[in-house]
Amino acid sequence: MKEEYDFSKARKNPYANKLKKQITINIDIDAIDYFKSQSKISGIPYQTLINLYLLDCAEQKKQLQLSWK
Repeated sequence: MKEEYDFSKARKNPYANKLKKQITINIDIDAIDYFKSQSKISGIPYQTLINLYLLDCAEQKKQLQLSWK
């Protein structure tokens, strides 16, 4: 490896703000089955569909509304 590298012409990673973080989350089987069925229809991997849905919720600033029966 070189002793010194020249970063004067380096540019910022354009995808840096779109990085993903791996997490562990418990999701109901019914929810997973739903996204897997949507995956078969759309051809998009189900984990990507879940991420897109959650991202849409965050961008739209959707508020969770629950009613307990």
